Amino acid sequence: MEHAKILIVDDEIGIVKLLEITLEKENFIHIDKATTGKEALQLTKEKTFNLILLNIMLPDISGFELCTEIRRNTDTPIIFVSSRATDFDKLTGLGIGGDDYITKPFNPLEVIARIKAILRRQKMYERSEKKPVYDYGYFAFYPESAILMVQNQTVECTAKELELLHFFCENPNRIFTTAQLYERVWGNDVFGEEKTVTIHISKLRKKLGDDTRKPKIIVNLRGIGYKFIPPNEGLPWE
Repeated sequence: MEHAKILIVDDEIGIVKLLEITLEKENFIHIDKATTGKEALQLTKEKTFNLILLNIMLPDISGFELCTEIRRNTDTPIIFVSSRATDFDKLTGLGIGGDDYITKPFNPLEVIARIKAILRRQKMYERSEKKPVYDYGYFAFYPESAILMVQNQTVECTAKELELLHFFCENPNRIFTTAQLYERVWGNDVFGEEKTVTIHISKLRKKLGDDTRKPKIIVNLRGIGYKFIPPNEGLPWE
């Protein structure tokens, strides 16, 4: 993990310094910093990062806008680090492609734990040997090339959405609580939030064409958890 390249995007110099010191103590030595959205966007075009820590309140554009722009070019994991702590802000951040959301003031150890969890999962995902193709007729998922095809049309997904789908495909017809999904997909059972899981499931359902009101593929068993039911040939609601 010490070789991971991390980008910190925040206009609060004190926060940038705190994050930088904390990361260096954990042997993360490849750290870039940006204090504006424009500067950060340019860096993401010039370099490849393994993870981005992104504030929402930037002097030129919002972190939400920046995340959307970054997602046009890369699936690099993004963790929002912001003083905006409303559910709406968290849902927005996760909904536009963020992989996690941490509110200020934060515990530096929590930040490190979440960074390591994401990097660990990313490394495991990349190192996985030959992955099978999951072809259910209505949709097909190719883990090796990170491609999702729904009714023969390619559907764009974030890396975390694909990891979640891969986990479901590997464990069909089994029930998992949100805590178990967070631990198995995000790799952390201490600092996880239910909203992170539910938002990603909601986005995945939409991309699969699963009816969000009466889902047939990723089913919610009230008070228990979620279960992935592989669709038969044809549409999932048939």
